[in-house]
Amino acid sequence: MELFSLDGRVAVVTGGNGGIGLGIARGLAEAGADVAVWARNEAKSTDAVAELRGLGVRAEAIACDVSDEEAVADATAETVERLGRIDVAVLNAGVAGVGRLPEFPTEEWDRVLDINLRGAFFTLRSVSDQMIEQGEGGSIIVIGSTGGILGNSVSPHYSASKAAVMQMAKAFGIQLARHRIRVNSIAPGFVETEMTDAMRNPKFEQIMIGARTPMRRWGRADEFAGPAVFLASDASSFMTGATLVVDGGMLIS
Repeated sequence: MELFSLDGRVAVVTGGNGGIGLGIARGLAEAGADVAVWARNEAKSTDAVAELRGLGVRAEAIACDVSDEEAVADATAETVERLGRIDVAVLNAGVAGVGRLPEFPTEEWDRVLDINLRGAFFTLRSVSDQMIEQGEGGSIIVIGSTGGILGNSVSPHYSASKAAVMQMAKAFGIQLARHRIRVNSIAPGFVETEMTDAMRNPKFEQIMIGARTPMRRWGRADEFAGPAVFLASDASSFMTGATLVVDGGMLIS
């Protein structure tokens, strides 16, 4: 359907070389978008870009640590230099961690917040500035988490960061609407990725997947391509500040 076409558009996907990020990057490319993968692992990015180019679009790997303000500005400029513009940005780069009181280390709290929250802010600020300069609107998609809605006692800093970025999407959705830039978020549930490998154990599978998730299975990275293409495309042209929950029904159980 033409409504879902991304032909002629350029998308940035932070952390787009693996997991949900790569699943989304594939979907955007299949819809016709050229894609810039921003990530720290250059070897993984090279492989991801080769795969995306195989789908018939332009794709570029751009080294970027989103927690570094200057690196984000440089990545934005490099994307425009290589691909001409930025129309879509998926703020996916993120990390998790474990932290418990009373010995919760400050550096561990800062590590997660620096990437998940500050990095998302730096990216949103930089790409939206480019979109405003282009004068043709755009779509920014923030990857949140059901952990930012329910809370996660094992990883409270992850929960805090994801709650914050989803609220950030709403607030900047208001600010940027006059520029025809839409800001929405996606809240994944439990998804099979490298980041969630450490969570897989019999007790977790029984309680959180078997009992708490009505679909009784993990999500797959490729199941985020559809929601992302929808939010990136004209199919969602009257949506901003919304959160799409993609969790196999966990939040309603």
